[in-house]
Amino acid sequence: MKIAFDAKRFFHNTSGLGNYSRDLVRILSQYEPDNEYLLLNKNKSERGKDILDRPNVKFVETSKGSLSRQLKMGKDAQRQGADIFHGLSGELPLKWDQKPIKKIVTIHDLIFVRYPQYYSFFDRKIHLWKFKKAAAMADKIIAISEQTKRDIIQFLQVPESKIEVIYQGCHKAFKEQQTSEQIQAAKDKFKLPEKFILNVGTIEDRKNLLNVVKAIKDTGIPLVVVGKKTKYYQKIENFLKKNKMEKQVSFLEGVSMDELAVIYKLADIFVYPSFFEGFGIPVIEALFSKTVVVTSNTSCLPEAGGKNSVYIDPNNDLDIRAKIKFLWDNESERKRRVEKGFEFVQQFNDEPIAKNLMNLYQKII
Repeated sequence: MKIAFDAKRFFHNTSGLGNYSRDLVRILSQYEPDNEYLLLNKNKSERGKDILDRPNVKFVETSKGSLSRQLKMGKDAQRQGADIFHGLSGELPLKWDQKPIKKIVTIHDLIFVRYPQYYSFFDRKIHLWKFKKAAAMADKIIAISEQTKRDIIQFLQVPESKIEVIYQGCHKAFKEQQTSEQIQAAKDKFKLPEKFILNVGTIEDRKNLLNVVKAIKDTGIPLVVVGKKTKYYQKIENFLKKNKMEKQVSFLEGVSMDELAVIYKLADIFVYPSFFEGFGIPVIEALFSKTVVVTSNTSCLPEAGGKNSVYIDPNNDLDIRAKIKFLWDNESERKRRVEKGFEFVQQFNDEPIAKNLMNLYQKII
């Protein structure tokens, strides 16, 4: 079987959609090696180079020009003899020729519909138009969580029978044991506290970091934050200055995947009070790292966290504070939840995900 992917995010996105794209191709090429995997894009980058070096993965340079991704990439896949075209980020090409090809699209979330205040009017309209087009054109839609599946049915008016929920995993670094040298190097480089809580993700309104900062006020609990700063960061900075908390909270940038894996493992608690997620990969990363999770009782986060994570009302900083302090002061409870969480997270391992994807590909062929 020959499977073509829209590889724009694979090569040019460093966060969620890029990680999903690279992990999906990586695990398929490893666990389903008899197929050929084509990465279609106008150009490539150093990202995913180790995956591209595999004999069953091939970069295909697509037609150039404006809107070529929308108007030419599908035909390029057909010219390559692909049996399936898989759009990895909610989009499919708009133009195809007569040659038969099956189409799959992964939809990660519909946050722009649920929380329009986080998006410009123009972005909301464009996203909704693209997603509706892709959903109508696809033979099958992959939703990355049951929450996303419900949203696709509700907001895109897609029949349930057209949607398959296939969870995503996370980068292999979080499942590996880093060396003592790597651990010490990360401690020294980022000047990590001996004991700390961790938050990972873009520093934006929806991720709700301000309520974590409010929750740890007057506790002395150190917080380490890893994530790209947006305008929302100014709110955090103002609160920290006003309450003389600058030394309590560390913001790390330029963190590699291996360094991030070390930081997760060193953290005592991972705190992720997001208002809404399509899936919540950082929760999975923490569970694989054997770090107890405090996360929101909303959207898909209980799906990702399982019953042994600790759930909070993301609007209530006093609730967040109480749950953090409960775990911070109770090492035996942290350990108990860590072991149960590690058992739960095995369903997000590479092999079962690869098997589910291949079952879907074979079903539509």
